[in-house]
Amino acid sequence: MIKIVKSEKSWIESNAVDQLKKIAALKGIINAVGLPDLHVGKTPVGASYMTKDIIYPHIIGNDIGCGIGIFSTGLKKSKFKIDKTMKKLEKLSSLENINDFIKDTDFPFKEKLGTIGSGNHFAEFEEINKVYDEKVLNEIEIKKNEIYLLVHSGSRRYGEYILNKYIKEYSCQNGLELGTDAFNEYMSEHNKAVEFANLNREIIAHKILSCVNGKESRKILGSVHNSITEKKIDDDIYYIHRKGAAPSDIGYIVVAGSRGSNSYIVKPMDNLFDYCFSISHGSGRKWSRFGCKEKLEKVYSKKYVRQNNMKCNLIYSDKNLIYEEAPEAYKNIERVIQDMVDEKMIKVVANLKPLITYKR
Repeated sequence: MIKIVKSEKSWIESNAVDQLKKIAALKGIINAVGLPDLHVGKTPVGASYMTKDIIYPHIIGNDIGCGIGIFSTGLKKSKFKIDKTMKKLEKLSSLENINDFIKDTDFPFKEKLGTIGSGNHFAEFEEINKVYDEKVLNEIEIKKNEIYLLVHSGSRRYGEYILNKYIKEYSCQNGLELGTDAFNEYMSEHNKAVEFANLNREIIAHKILSCVNGKESRKILGSVHNSITEKKIDDDIYYIHRKGAAPSDIGYIVVAGSRGSNSYIVKPMDNLFDYCFSISHGSGRKWSRFGCKEKLEKVYSKKYVRQNNMKCNLIYSDKNLIYEEAPEAYKNIERVIQDMVDEKMIKVVANLKPLITYKR
């Protein structure tokens, strides 16, 4: 079964739908869903699949464990000064000096722990912008008068190493069948990469908040949107492949907006079997990275870029990200959220307004 979640007002390119249908035709895939943020990738992003007795590592790609965490900061909204905080963050040239945190770990590529990475990965200071369900917000201990840090990052080179290994040694793009050594070995390494990515987000939060004199860095909510997870239904075991899709069965989730737009805290509904127990992880790309600069360099002049005066407070090292990660390159997050509300997939708890985006 293939399901596409969209309304008449939303836009999903036909190439993304074609990619989804191609993946859905693979052996052992029972359900496939394209979420409102569906867009083209090496395999379609914003998609989830349910399989039985077989897994396909290439579906979730090389950034195993990529996800989002929201962290407390202990910083009061009334005392948070954007200019002052940005000056401190500008001096944080790298997040790589983390020897005290990783000396007891046995991860490969642990020198990459504490690094955000390129592309759409980020750390972002947020404030509560609008509350839809104050009772739930209190339950998850998020307060309207405090600042929060949102971190989006993954397993860095580790996930890429794993995928390449299993493509080369086992042709995993053709599937790894349950009970085989290849299946068991991949899932073991996959799970370790997920742990790596979770630790990575925690270290990033700690380093950034230490830099700006944050009082704490406690993870409040977290989710992984590139993974293969086991799901037991009645007496059967299924495998949920999520590529740029957040799980609906772990509680409250943050759905990230693009740079300069709101993010949302949402409650997924129960038993979303038809949606492969998944919801959108973010707004989803509208334009390919490769065409963004050509489309936007007249909008954002060199002087405008140099002054860093661009709808949001952005700290970056690669100026190409100015164009590739511009808000215009992404779909409208409000439309993505509304499509899921209309489909009765989620309830909205609150939205978050970005204050500073860090992309080094």
